[in-house]
Amino acid sequence: MGGRLVHRISPADIGRRVSVRIRLPEGGFTDIVGVVESWDDGVLTVRRRDGSAVEVAEPTIAASRVVPPVPPRRRGGNPPRTP
Repeated sequence: MGGRLVHRISPADIGRRVSVRIRLPEGGFTDIVGVVESWDDGVLTVRRRDGSAVEVAEPTIAASRVVPPVPPRRRGGNPPRTP
């Protein structure tokens, strides 16, 4: 059972963290997760967590959605376990 692919982001989502599934030229799909930096003339730029930027042409988007921000990392590791 496959789910329905829905494109839910728009230029109003600039500055928000998104997940974008794009169609690859060879027929498959790949996902990009990051913050939308710009959306001009049908091309959006998504900044990944590693700092790299990916330009995505709107016609290649198969599905997209806004996702929650990455939670901040905890300092000092895991809390000690209690017996």
